[in-house]
This record gives sequence, C-alpha cells and structure tokens, in this order.
Amino acid sequence: MEIRLGMSPISWSNDDLPQLGGDTPLEVCLRETRMAGFTGTETGGKFPKQPDALSAVLNEHDLSLVSGWYSGTLIHNDIASEIEQITPQLALFKEVGASVIVYGETYKTIQNQQSRPLSTRLKLSEFDVAEYGKKLTHLAEHCAEQGVPLTFHHHMGTAVESEHEIDSLMSNTGEAVGLLLDTGHLLFAGGNISSVISNHGSRINHVHTKDIRSKVMNSINKQENSFLDSVLRGVFTVPGDGMIDYDGVMRELYSAGYEGWVIIEAEQDPAKANPLEYAKIGFNALDRARRNAGYQLRA
Repeated sequence: MEIRLGMSPISWSNDDLPQLGGDTPLEVCLRETRMAGFTGTETGGKFPKQPDALSAVLNEHDLSLVSGWYSGTLIHNDIASEIEQITPQLALFKEVGASVIVYGETYKTIQNQQSRPLSTRLKLSEFDVAEYGKKLTHLAEHCAEQGVPLTFHHHMGTAVESEHEIDSLMSNTGEAVGLLLDTGHLLFAGGNISSVISNHGSRINHVHTKDIRSKVMNSINKQENSFLDSVLRGVFTVPGDGMIDYDGVMRELYSAGYEGWVIIEAEQDPAKANPLEYAKIGFNALDRARRNAGYQLRA
C-alpha cells in the first residue's frame, strides 16, 4: 500500500490571520515545501486561479496540486446555487489534476472570527441533518462526475466539529461524501482519532495531520477563546512536536486500507516556528511512521 506526503502553505502564510506570514511570497512556500521532502501542496489565497498559471508555478517547484478548501454553505443554500458556486474551483482543480476538493461548511462559521468564542458556534443538531445530508450527497456525486471527489472537513468553529457530529454526518450521507480526517481538529474537539478511523475508515479519502501542544490546548477556555486565539497561542504544531502518536495513526490508517495523500496542515506563527525547520520535523515524523506501518512512499 502507498501514500503520498504533502504540505499546506498555511505554515508559511495564513489567509485568516494575515499577520502570520502575510508578506511571505508564494514561491518561498513552494520552494521550502519541496526542500522539506514533500511532493504535493494544497492551495491558498496566493495561488493563481487560472489553470495554466497554477500548473506553471507548481511545475516550477516539482509539486502536485493535491486539494484545496472550498467554503460551502449547503446548510442554508440550495443545491443548484451551491453547484454554481463551486463550479469555477471544481473546473480549476479538474484541469490541474487535484485529487480531491475539500468541503468546509461555513454557514455562519466562527472559525475566522477572533471575537467569537468557540462555545458560540452553530451545531449540526440545530438543523435538519437528513436534508443537509441529501444536499451534500448530491453535491458530492456532482463533484465525482467531474472527476474531483469531495472530501468533508470537520473543523473547529463550524457546525461539524465533534466526533458525534462526524458520526451523524456520515450516517446521513451517501458513499460519495468522503471524509477528511483531521487529527488535530478532532483531538481539539475532544474526539478519538482511533474510533473515527475504525468507524469511518472506508469513507476517509483525505488526511490532514497536525499535532497538538497539550499545555496550550488545556489552557484554552472555549467560553472565552476563539479558534484564531487558539492558533495564535500555538495550539497546533507539526507531527512529531506534540502529543499525537502518529505511529498509531498510520497503523490504523493502514489497517483501514487508506491510500492517498497525507497532508501536514499546521497553522502557527512562522516568526516563532520557522516553517522550513518545522516542515522537516513533520516530514521526518510522518515518513518514519508510514515506514513503521508498512506503507510505501509514492514518488
């Protein structure tokens, strides 16, 4: 079995917190991503939106386009409008060869609002989950028909944050809706990584890895602190620099039959955590863990 290792540019430049690397050129992000050993990247705000330009900048740095975030609002939106909204990004990803498109539910999200404590987020149970699941399944089937499978990103500050909400989402959607396993978000939300892989391994079609600094996480008051507050405090770091057992994570993914990309997405302050140095730490940790699990690394 094979996996591929990639890295998100968010360690170099954070779109939601411009003070974190906002002046770092895209070329630096991509050059150092490749220097650290990764062969793929996700998109961000600084990436070209035209296929030829995007392909050119990726080819210059010998990187594949893996995926990228799409801000969906299907909780509130109708399916026809959502398909219209996703079409430009979906077409771009198809032409450039992305493996998946990352769907994040952003209806009234607080993930990008520093003034909103984590406890004030909307919850999936406040909506008609069955109806939402039907619309999301329809959208995922459309994406699959276009050759770019959808992967759903559970995320702190959104309506799908907890393990219970992941379970509910999976039970109310069809097989076309893939699950993005994000180890850091899941642990931060109080979930169990092992049980999510065990329960939904066949639906996992993309993986984000970040580690958690336990002291920082334990200091966060969800009644007072926002998601962005948590990022600025340094709750996230790269694999190998926190509390998550990535040897165990890789073994469980291997047992579940997962093959695909494993991405490091570890937003932190680049002035405090040099992106290239931490990228190398993360690559080495994942490379060691995948070897111990029995995975081959696809070039």
